[in-house]
This record gives sequence, C-alpha cells and structure tokens, in this order.
Amino acid sequence: MIALPDSDSEDELPPGWEERATDDGTVCYVNQQSKTSQWTHPRTGRSKRITGELPIGWEKYYDEQSRRFMFLNKETQQRTNVDPRLAFAVEEPTQDVTRVRQRFDSCSTALQVLHGKDLHGRIALITGANCGIGFETARSLAQHGCEIIFACRNKVSAEAAIERIAQERPAARSRCRFVALDLSSLLSVKKFVTEIKESVSHIDYLILNAGVFALPYTKTEDGLETTFQVSHLSHFYLTLQLETLFDYKTRIVVLSSESHRFANLPVENLAVHHLSPPPEKFWSMMAYNNAKLCNVLFAQELAQRWKQRGISVFSVHPGNMVSTDLSRNYWFYRLLFAIVRPFTKSLQQAAATSIYCATANELTGLSGLYFNNCFFCEPSKLSKSASLQRQLWDVSENLLKELVQ
Repeated sequence: MIALPDSDSEDELPPGWEERATDDGTVCYVNQQSKTSQWTHPRTGRSKRITGELPIGWEKYYDEQSRRFMFLNKETQQRTNVDPRLAFAVEEPTQDVTRVRQRFDSCSTALQVLHGKDLHGRIALITGANCGIGFETARSLAQHGCEIIFACRNKVSAEAAIERIAQERPAARSRCRFVALDLSSLLSVKKFVTEIKESVSHIDYLILNAGVFALPYTKTEDGLETTFQVSHLSHFYLTLQLETLFDYKTRIVVLSSESHRFANLPVENLAVHHLSPPPEKFWSMMAYNNAKLCNVLFAQELAQRWKQRGISVFSVHPGNMVSTDLSRNYWFYRLLFAIVRPFTKSLQQAAATSIYCATANELTGLSGLYFNNCFFCEPSKLSKSASLQRQLWDVSENLLKELVQ
C-alpha cells in the first residue's frame, strides 16, 4: 500500500501523478516518478471516463512533429496534450451501492451537485415546482440547461416562479413551462397526462415532489382523504400513465421523509380504510407519516417491476423541517418550523439529494434505493416488506380501476 500525502480532497492527485485520456475516453493515471501507469485513481481506487463533446471553442488534431494528439483552444490559441474534458471526467458506475463513494453531504447544495454538468436537451417533470424544494430543484436544473415542466395547481404561482428563474438566467425562460396539474383530482391527472404526451416524446427526470402536511380532515373530489391522494395515489397514477415516455435513461425520484419510520400501516391485510381513514380515526401527523411510507413502498415496488427496462427509481429524504410552505395549514407547525429554521437545511441544500439521485453518473444501473444527505441510507424495516409493497400496489391499482372512467 502506497502512503499518500494528506489532502482535503479524495479526487486530488498525489504529487508526481497526472491524468491522461485514451482515445476511447478511459482515464489513466501516470506516475512520473516511477514511470508507471494504472487505470484506477491512486487515492479512490475508482476508474473514470470522459464523455461528451469537447468544450465550445476547442478542437482535437494530430501533431505530426510530436506524433501525438493535441488540443487547441481556438479563442486563446492555447495548445495542450491534456484533454480539457478531464476536468469533468466521471467515475464509472457500479452495480454495488456500497462501492459508491460519498461525494456530497448534508451541507451540499443542489448547484454544487450539478457543478460541471450540461443538461441541455434533457427534460424534467417536477410536481409542485412552483415553491419550496420543488422550486429550488427546478431552478437548479434550469440553470444547467434542462427543460422544466412545472406540474402545478396554481398557474399564477408557477408563472411567478418561472419569472424568478428567468430574471437570474434569461435564456432559461424558454426552457420552463407550466402545465396544470391538481393532484387532488384524478381527472386533472388524466388531462395533464394527455397534454404531456402530445408535447414531449421522452422524460429524463420525473421528480415527484409535491405533497401536503398537517391538513385538517378533508376529502378530494374522488372521495379519498386528501393527504393520501395528493402525496401517493395521484403520483402513482401519474407515473403509470406516463410509462411510455420513460426508457433506460429515465430517473424517477420520489420525495419521502424520515417520518416514514413512524408510520403505522399494517404488514398484512392492507385496505383502503388504512390509507384513507374515516374522520374519527384520522390524525394529520399519522396521515403524513403513512403517506411518506407509501412513497418509499411505491418507489421500491416500481423499481422491481421496471428493473428489466433499466429505469432507475429512488426515494429521498430532503431534510428535517425545512422552511417551506408545507407547514402553512396549522399555526403550531408554522411556529415550530420558524423556531428551528436557523438549524435546518436551506432550500438549496434540501434540493441537493433529489438532484443527486436524478443526475449522478455513479448511480447508473442502481434502483430501489433510499437516500438521505446525498447518500444511500437504509429505510425503515416496514418499508422493506415485499408483501406490503405488493399490497399497496394492488390497493392503489384497484382504487384507480374504481375511480377512473
């Protein structure tokens, strides 16, 4: 084992080492002192690859005098034998999540996760993108060239959110658009899907961000308890209806919460009344906990069912008591969220895990995982019950058969 000097960054090469790129894009590491080379990073032990086209203004040519390929920056006339794409080389993906190196943590922001990424040509559909974590997710992706579909109920709020993004990055205005979606109405979901299928042929990132918290007991127009329908059933319906727009390049991210660990759904004989309880058995906090458990159960079952298609599905915890509009329905929670605000994540930090799961190259080929602070985390024992995952799927499917004409 070679003793390496201390460094603040795992990616930093030790003295005497340099990166080179082969013609097929594989990165190799050359030790100038020992005159040896290897395919893995001397610190991390991981292999890397460069992808994509050369940066704008650069060209590659063969130099007859030195008999090797060179790179020319046509604007500055700088010439080098180092491929400029090496700065954005990415680690080769692994099929073992335990081998994924943690690059970000609870302090990381969405924009830090996206550093160096070019998302032009990608399409993201984000529910609840007009405010809070959803807005920061949309804003961050849009700044890196991604086209954003704002799937929201409130048109005025969504258009104001798009205007805020355009003020920061005028070119992003043409990449952001609002499409009406009311998750408390299955009919609205159906209309939304029809409009989306008429306008796009592929979705790269489906981010199921919208949800409700601390609602008093209310029913939707479909006759179901609102927290359950908005946070789970409508997202379940939306995802299945958009299936033809997904392929192996698609990532589906379901926002859950650590609150899923306090859910009380039964392991056996799950029924509608457990998910959408009557008024006398309703408690808003437990309804939220159960809905967040449904998010994890759904993500894991969907990952299994679509595994052969190569579609990656992840559920995430964005952060504890992040200051958003989620607490707007009850004065006590508004007060509590305000008190803890200095000690919780910012919206940029809260959006980081969703962004990471949607875009991280090292997660290619992985699916059905739960993430917290941009890293894999074991979900609750109840959420890993294959039986409960199947039961929730069956109950949800049967409900849709009854309610959707």
